[in-house]
Amino acid sequence: MKVLVVLTSHDRLGDTGRATGFWLEELAAPYHRFKEAGWEITLASPKGGQPPLDPKSNEPDAQTDQTRRFEADMEAMTALANTIRLDSVNADDYDTVFYPGGHGPLWDLAEDAGSARLIETTLRAGKPVALVCHAPGVLRHTRNEDGTPLVQGRKVTGFTNTEEEGVQLTEVVPFLVEDELRKLGGNYTKQADWQPYVVQDGLLITGQNPASSGPAADALVEFVSANA
Repeated sequence: MKVLVVLTSHDRLGDTGRATGFWLEELAAPYHRFKEAGWEITLASPKGGQPPLDPKSNEPDAQTDQTRRFEADMEAMTALANTIRLDSVNADDYDTVFYPGGHGPLWDLAEDAGSARLIETTLRAGKPVALVCHAPGVLRHTRNEDGTPLVQGRKVTGFTNTEEEGVQLTEVVPFLVEDELRKLGGNYTKQADWQPYVVQDGLLITGQNPASSGPAADALVEFVSANA
């Protein structure tokens, strides 16, 4: 099985002067799930090369066994330093697509027409897509074949308004993931802040927050295995 993991290339947190990017655990935990499943992993980002890491995701209180394992894995770190450009991707080459979060995707991937086409094409081909934490916000411009929002009527989750308040970025982000998914007609549900929560609606799998990234990857692996 071949999985494409799509990371952000955006490194600025609005006008705060602070850095952002992808959230390390949301790459690390799924990466190892996919490796253990025997999958071939390709990392991509809009600009290619080394994607920006949100520095807060590598502070001591955010580190996990999975993040430490990832950083000690030279193969993984080499792949991360050499992501392919998203605009070079052919959706037909992959069996599934996974989007880690972090705040970065709200600025670039959420507005990237190529990313939207990748998601739409993958789902229409009968292949699953999984997105965690802020990454479900990347669905904001995706559409069904009849032009309606992709998430309309679908069960979804993503980073909650109260979790965004908890990190004091409600007024910084370009949009709130929970509000956006609700506005688009998604059947949005959530659990308590920072608790693992994964929702699956057919081929679409979404996870609420960083703690949901491993479970979302598990759900994806299980689904692909059951339908191989």
